[in-house]
Amino acid sequence: MARRRQIYEGKAKILYEGPEPGTIIQYFKDDATAFNAQKKGTISGKGVLNNRISEHIFTLLGQIGVPTHFIRRLNMREQLVRQVEIVPIEVVVRNVAAGSLSKKLGIEEGTQLPRTLIEYCYKDDALGDPLVSEEHIACFGWASQDEMHDIADMAIRINDFMCGLFAGIGIRLIDFKLEFGRLWDGDYSRVILADEISPDGCRLWDMATGEKLDKDRFRRDLGGEVEAYQEVARRLGLMPEGVDTTVLDLDTHRKKRSKD
Repeated sequence: MARRRQIYEGKAKILYEGPEPGTIIQYFKDDATAFNAQKKGTISGKGVLNNRISEHIFTLLGQIGVPTHFIRRLNMREQLVRQVEIVPIEVVVRNVAAGSLSKKLGIEEGTQLPRTLIEYCYKDDALGDPLVSEEHIACFGWASQDEMHDIADMAIRINDFMCGLFAGIGIRLIDFKLEFGRLWDGDYSRVILADEISPDGCRLWDMATGEKLDKDRFRRDLGGEVEAYQEVARRLGLMPEGVDTTVLDLDTHRKKRSKD
């Protein structure tokens, strides 16, 4: 597919004009950032893995009735999505204490929370994506009450599904972030899941060893970032043994193996 006009470039993705009105091409980069982009680096092959993992999870969520912006994957780094108006709220779903929650409240990392906790952050890099309440969201009109009800309901449903999905492959879903967008049809809009779901935005720990299989390996200078992302893809059945995603398209490898 010929390259189209660039619309936006973020920390982990670039958005391009889609082939049809109302569509966007989402390109996954290898760039890695942490601590509100104060730490920057590259994880070779991350874009390939995140594209494939996010496609897989969004497809499964669509099958259980969660509306998403995902249409189809185009190639190893790009997918076609519906154009939405992003709700300026980042939704954080927590099952286990970790990261900023542990630091702020003095709760030991790995502590199971009494119940699933949903937090909201205002999406503004300059402000460090501050934690906000539903009162803030209503006061400043970032989302309507009906939209917030839909967002909370979808967040819980997504969490229930993903906890089971990852538990089935020996991974503990600690927490994750979600973004939502408004899909417009004339004067009417509905909120749907947008952005991506990948090890970039999830904390994923091996159930047996507690090993981190997510971007915390980059944040905390643990090393082995590529191997961790690859392990998640392998357990999800998306990546055969011995594939090097830094140089090889997964689909090409599958076709080659089938011929052999």
